[in-house]
Amino acid sequence: MKKLWLRWIALVVFVVLLGSLFIRLGEWQMHRLDWRRGENARITNYQKQPVKPYEEVFSGPVGHEDQWQRVRVKGTYDAKHQIQALYRNQNDQAGSEVFTPLKATDGRYVLVNRGFLPREQGGSEVATLPAPPTGVVEVTGYVRRSENGKPQAMTPQDGLLVRLVNAEELSKTLPYTLADGYIGLTESKPAQSGGLLPMTTPELDEGPHLSYALQWFAFTVIAVGGVFVLIRNDLKDRKKALVRAERRARKQAEAAKNQEVDDAARA
Repeated sequence: MKKLWLRWIALVVFVVLLGSLFIRLGEWQMHRLDWRRGENARITNYQKQPVKPYEEVFSGPVGHEDQWQRVRVKGTYDAKHQIQALYRNQNDQAGSEVFTPLKATDGRYVLVNRGFLPREQGGSEVATLPAPPTGVVEVTGYVRRSENGKPQAMTPQDGLLVRLVNAEELSKTLPYTLADGYIGLTESKPAQSGGLLPMTTPELDEGPHLSYALQWFAFTVIAVGGVFVLIRNDLKDRKKALVRAERRARKQAEAAKNQEVDDAARA
């Protein structure tokens, strides 16, 4: 019985630790769900608001909470300093994005993501970038914050190619300073050419977080239930073993008694 108790204690400790991990993972998924719902509500709220002049948002650092507001800016493109951001995806299509600095009417420069450039299957990632419209343009788009990562990913290679778009890092390679963040173009007057696809908003669904959370909580219940099943089976096995032992003892006692009777008869 002592071995069984040790086995049960070890099993309970293991399940408690495992169950705690499963619960933490489930709670983490619920936190992710709450965050996703908050993000969706914020983006939906921004969609209902009127388009703002870009100066209202790009007056300082652009943070996460500033993203997905709609802004409008007028200015002229600096076609000589276009940037191609590689390894991008949109609607499950691989390609790149074209970024062009825009000199706004207030004299400042802001980076504009002019759109997504699909890559043909088997084609090169590096492409000839379509020229922006000339003269004064009016751009409407979403506010996006600068991307961050390894310095080499944010530094233009060959003066053109980047993996991550960061206004501060790009400013080091330009003859002027860019406003923080960038604008993801959704509408241009005059219209663009060159097959660029405008930026899309993220999917406003809740993702798989709720189902994942329920799975982790279900694993916890299964683990706890498994302990009771194993202990119950151990008790059943022990009871069966005791019954078998009693039967063997009775048989041995009967055999010994019969032997004594046979011995007495022969005597």
